[in-house]
This record gives sequence, structure tokens and C-alpha cells, in this order.
Amino acid sequence: MTHHFKEFSTGALFNIGNTEDLESFNQPKQVNLYTFIWAQSQPVELIIDSIPITLQPNHIIALTPIQYLQFVSGDDVIVYQFNREFYCIKDHDQEVSCVGMLFFGNTNIPIINLDEKEQYKFKILHEVFIDELETKDNIQAEMLRMLMARFIIKSTRLLKAKEGIIETPKSSKVDLLRSFNFLVEQHFKEEHSVTFYAEKLFKSPKTLSNNFAKLNRSPLQIIHQRIVLEAKRLLTYTDKSAKEIAYEVGFDDASHLSRLFKKYTSQSPSEFKRGINILS
Repeated sequence: MTHHFKEFSTGALFNIGNTEDLESFNQPKQVNLYTFIWAQSQPVELIIDSIPITLQPNHIIALTPIQYLQFVSGDDVIVYQFNREFYCIKDHDQEVSCVGMLFFGNTNIPIINLDEKEQYKFKILHEVFIDELETKDNIQAEMLRMLMARFIIKSTRLLKAKEGIIETPKSSKVDLLRSFNFLVEQHFKEEHSVTFYAEKLFKSPKTLSNNFAKLNRSPLQIIHQRIVLEAKRLLTYTDKSAKEIAYEVGFDDASHLSRLFKKYTSQSPSEFKRGINILS
């Protein structure tokens, strides 16, 4: 059964669904909503931005509205979805906001593992969600937002533990990475230089590089990988030519995108497109 909440005054939407809701993605399409997919008792096969992913039982995956999703197979799934008006316009701490760890950047897809103890906690939280969706009163919206904030906080803590992220009051590296990724998400189609983002963050390019050293990716690589990801999406899911795509991601000359694309994929955009057409 699918549960829907809509707040007409703000346009806020929040849905809790199941496998049937995923079946509407039997063909790849943009998610359009912030989405959590929770595989419960069996694996779920997905294709996200043309990459096959097996979501193992008791795992949750977080997707942003701009990602493309295709459901391949699986059952016993819980799906949470909401729009910006439901959650993102609230004044949340940055870490659990719509630019927090679960949603900033699009080159790494967060997957959260629930051990037996966490499975119990999340199932209790799910039951409270359902109970609240069935309670119609003037504080329902606020209650649902509070529950989603709790869901995101718990998921963020588990993801941080998985990634081995330990923060101290004096440590700002994670905040810097988050802010950098958020800026890249906003400007990657127009701004390709590290200097632009460094200036926005009141840092030098060298300081950014030093802070990112442990990630095995430089700031420039993050910018380039985001451009290449967008080019892949457009090549896979639209009929736009390589020249049109190059222009859309900020290149006046299609050859510049072609060189960058080949550096990261070992294929030119046209070769990548031909490969997609053969597979389809």
C-alpha cells in the first residue's frame, strides 16, 4: 500500500511506497524526488545513471532528484520519497540537510547497511511514519518532517561510521568537502576551474588540494567527474548530439569535452553512445 501526504499551502509532497512504486521505473527515468530505497528480505536489482547496482537485503540507498533510475527486479522494498518543499526548505543543520552527506554530489551513491539492531530501530521508525500518515490533523506535516529528520540523522550516522569519518570540533574537512561538492553541483556547467570554487570558499586552490588528499581525488578531478557524469546521463537518456551536450556542460568546442570524456572513460562520447545503442 502506498501512503501519500500533500501540503497544499507549500506544495510539499511525501510518499511511502513499495515494490509497485519501483515498477513505474521499469524504463529508466529521472527520479525527480529525494528518494530512499530500502531492500528488506531480498536483493533488489537497480540501474542508476546507467550503472547496475545490487542492493543487498537490509541496505538503504539514497538518490537525488536528478539521478536516473531503472528498476530491474526484486521485492519486499520500502520506498520513501519527498520533494524540496517537504524537507529542504526547513532550517536543518547542514550535515542532515538536502546538501548533507546523503545528497551532496552525485558521483558517489550512498548505501547504508542496517545490522540487526538498526533493522529493529528503522522498522519501529517506519511504523511511526505509517501511523502519522494515517493521522490527519494540523500538526501532521511537522510530525512527518521531524520523523524524516530522524531518519536522515540515523542514516547519516551509519554512513559516517561505514566511511570511517571521525569529526572533532576543530575539524572542518568534511564541511569543506560538502561545501565544495554543493558548489560544484550548482556551477559545474559554467565553471570548470578549481580557482573559481576556491575563491567562493575563501580558500586557496592549494589548501583545497591538501584537504582532499586523503580522498584520492583532487578538486579538479571532482569537477571533471561531475561533468563526465552529466555527459553520460545526457548521452544515455536523451537524443542530444555530442556537440549539444558539450555546449550544455560549458564547452564552446566539442573536442574539449571529447578529450575529457575519453580521459575518464577510455571512449569518446560518440563511441559511448554507439555502445548504448548496441546494448538497447
